[in-house]
Amino acid sequence: MQSDLAKSDARVLTAQDYDEIPELEDSFFEKADQHVNGVLVKRGRGRPLGSNKEQMNLRIDRDVIAAYRLQGEGWQTRMNDALRDYAKSHGLMR
Repeated sequence: MQSDLAKSDARVLTAQDYDEIPELEDSFFEKADQHVNGVLVKRGRGRPLGSNKEQMNLRIDRDVIAAYRLQGEGWQTRMNDALRDYAKSHGLMR
């Protein structure tokens, strides 16, 4: 290492040194992962509380997935909506 650690350790930080650092808002911490003793205990992103979605494995033909992905962001939601429309129109659900 080619640095002078003693010089770095001796430097005294002032309030001006912190001026350029933005203050972290609550939204930052809501999106952050939480670790306890190095173990992940909470993912900061994902479905909101109260979501009625369920994760599952489902095999779908590649060309169908490609067609939805080509539509851009939100393709999974559109695929879910298409499945819901089909189920309703075929009397599988209300």
